[in-house]
Amino acid sequence: MHRFSPTRLSLHLATALLLSGSAAFQLASAATPAPAAASAATPLVIGESFVIDSKALKEKRHINVYMARAWDTPPDAPLPVLYMPDGGVAEDFLHVAGLLQVSVANGTMRPFMLVGMQNTQRRRDLTGPTENAEDRKIAPVVGGASAYRDFIRDELMPEVKRRYRTTGETAIVGESLAGLFVVETYLLEPQLFDHYLAFDPSLWWNHGALPRQAAALLAKGKPGKRSLYLASSSETGIAVEVQRLSEVLEKQAPPGLQWHQEKMPAETHGTIYHPAALKAFRDVFKPATPAQ
Repeated sequence: MHRFSPTRLSLHLATALLLSGSAAFQLASAATPAPAAASAATPLVIGESFVIDSKALKEKRHINVYMARAWDTPPDAPLPVLYMPDGGVAEDFLHVAGLLQVSVANGTMRPFMLVGMQNTQRRRDLTGPTENAEDRKIAPVVGGASAYRDFIRDELMPEVKRRYRTTGETAIVGESLAGLFVVETYLLEPQLFDHYLAFDPSLWWNHGALPRQAAALLAKGKPGKRSLYLASSSETGIAVEVQRLSEVLEKQAPPGLQWHQEKMPAETHGTIYHPAALKAFRDVFKPATPAQ
């Protein structure tokens, strides 16, 4: 009687299992159709963009645009415009565009156009002059806010009016250094926008010069219907300067200015933008009250 050694038995069993497994795999393959080819991905487009070859800044600037319309807003209806520094897709454009759209859709604000200005040298464009040596360490070049304002006023705003149907109502929103730019623009050129929204503005810049100069600058400004919305987080160095500016406004806000200070101590400098923007948009851009 022929005997299999343990080693030969193992080899035979292994061979049998492999053969049976191969046959089962072939049967399963024949019974199961091949998966369909994946569909090609396409770009997800939420707005438009264009480029301005700026003479004021001596460089090309990328601009992003989003239309936040309600379901019943005619597609050709003119819209007010919200301008936003830090407006690149990798910056604050997407989350602000989303906040605008959901707020318009749920009826807590009016339809608006968002115009985002993508940065090239952020710390150059959003800061004014400074006598503080520590301030000048943040970037190779600072103090370019005046040229940036020239770009917005003389190049960007006319181009937006040329390309799109607008109502003539304008606003600007910014946080941190962009908030500093918003406040500086209001104090130096209050007629440029109708609404100014500044969240955790870096008013510590230049030893807190803007809050200290606010009284004199406000006295020079022309009266007119404007709004200024200030929000501050738990960032002590910022909150104290926002409070200082608010105290000046309490005493000598110009006629026609509607202003508001929102203290948000539960927020940090890194978290304030979205919750502050939600509050500000509902307050400043609230829908008109229907006629009774």
